[in-house]
Amino acid sequence: MPGREQRGAQYFQEFTGYLAGLQESGDIDSFEVVILEPHGGDLNGFCLLRGDSEKISAVQRSDEYIAHITRGSLLLEGLGAIRGITGERVTEWMGLFGEVISNL
Repeated sequence: MPGREQRGAQYFQEFTGYLAGLQESGDIDSFEVVILEPHGGDLNGFCLLRGDSEKISAVQRSDEYIAHITRGSLLLEGLGAIRGITGERVTEWMGLFGEVISNL
């Protein structure tokens, strides 16, 4: 957010420390921070969390996670949190997608 850049940068350090703690405790398998080059869009970067779907759901329901997302949304423009599919599950989801469109 304009005027909150310094605090946003500090918060980034706090949040990555939180993610490292989740990894250490086994609540997530790993995380990766991705910073995007300027491209004219509104997505500047993201944190990719990897792990068991049920464990990630539990993290997202926790008070600590909700507090982090709330704080981040007050410091960063366009903050969002969304689930995604990677690895072998992509093939499964695409198979389901194919079934759905073939039944239209």
